[in-house]
Amino acid sequence: MLTQNSTTQERKMFKHRKTLRWFVILSTIPLLGVVSAFGLMPTSDLEFSSGDVAVETIALPNATSVNTGTTTYWNSERAQSGDTVIELLRRLNVDDIAASNYLRRADEVASFRKLAVGTEIQVETNSKGALVTLRYLDDDNAQIIISKQGDSFQLQTAPAQLEQRLFVRSGTIKSSLYAATDKVSLPNAVANQLVNIFSGDIDFRRDLRKGDTFNVAYEMNYSNGTPVNTGRIQAAEFVNKGHTYRAVYFQSSLEDNGDYYTPEGKNVQKAFLRSPLEFSRISSSFSKRRFHPVLKKWRSHKGTDFAAATGTKVKVTADGIVSFVGRKGGYGKVIMVKHQNRFTTVYAHLSRYTKGLRKGQRVTQGDVIGRVGSTGLASGPHLHYEFRVNGRQRNPMRVALPDAKALNSNHLAAFKARSEVLVSRLNLLRNTNFAKLD
Repeated sequence: MLTQNSTTQERKMFKHRKTLRWFVILSTIPLLGVVSAFGLMPTSDLEFSSGDVAVETIALPNATSVNTGTTTYWNSERAQSGDTVIELLRRLNVDDIAASNYLRRADEVASFRKLAVGTEIQVETNSKGALVTLRYLDDDNAQIIISKQGDSFQLQTAPAQLEQRLFVRSGTIKSSLYAATDKVSLPNAVANQLVNIFSGDIDFRRDLRKGDTFNVAYEMNYSNGTPVNTGRIQAAEFVNKGHTYRAVYFQSSLEDNGDYYTPEGKNVQKAFLRSPLEFSRISSSFSKRRFHPVLKKWRSHKGTDFAAATGTKVKVTADGIVSFVGRKGGYGKVIMVKHQNRFTTVYAHLSRYTKGLRKGQRVTQGDVIGRVGSTGLASGPHLHYEFRVNGRQRNPMRVALPDAKALNSNHLAAFKARSEVLVSRLNLLRNTNFAKLD
């Protein structure tokens, strides 16, 4: 019985080992680079019969290797304050000593070493980090393309291919205009335009109220998918103290500067801005008798003084031609501009002039012509602004300003078509705001 039992057990162990052997074969064959198909004959009691095992070998196609030498990668980074060429290349994953030396020393890429904070740099590298292509926009918005050719570098300059995109924003005044525009991510340049457009109807220093609303459709200029600069407001609406003001930009031709009109075609802007500064307070008004803080005596004050920090931008209040740039007695550094034959504006005590500004140059309303300072007879930084009619000083805060140029009747149909499209966008924004309030 022990022998018989032993034989039976050995036979079972043999069958078990045989079964394990086939499982091992099944599990290891795929590692050999072929796929094998197995056909097993029917069995009884889960035991292999005397039938044969059919094995068919199917060859796999040869694997193709990837040539990593031709693989390139694009990275982008923005210039940060205090960046060096080495630090910027490190963030761009560029590991290329020759490229680093070229960008740090070559005269033709000096603009790369002076990038404004926020400028985007796009870089193409190979798998080893060697530079293939580098591109960015310089201060003149020209596209600079640097490519590596063997051991040397080639630089190309081309006009930036700009793409214009239309954005819409809406906001509600709770504390100040700029707090509201910041909350809805409206660029400061657009907020400034909003003030300029409606400043003839709204005094943004004194007239704003909590609950006032604005809706804006404006353009942004992009290059290679990167925002380059802020474009122009195309349509805007401002609700101040329950009164709605609307403006649509219209340019009849490429030679025309364009202007803003109500949806009915009336020019919304005055020929002159009331103030050459944004959000400044009047420190000294137009007066026939004022005690001069420097001369220490009473005398007439034939202009309006706006308190502002040194370096604050000074804008020309109307289209005109520069008649004087330089120093003039107590005015210090001063700019004078002639408008429409009988009007002249004066901007005094400046710290500096806009680069390149010269006598005889044509300027457009809103252009920055200088910066606030304290040159001449000034006790501190401020702008002295004069408005002259036929050579006589008039109070710029009270004088009746002439109307801006009216829309040519020949362009009215084209303006109406454009206005309807843009106003529909403003209506959509307004209705969305009402829905939120509900």
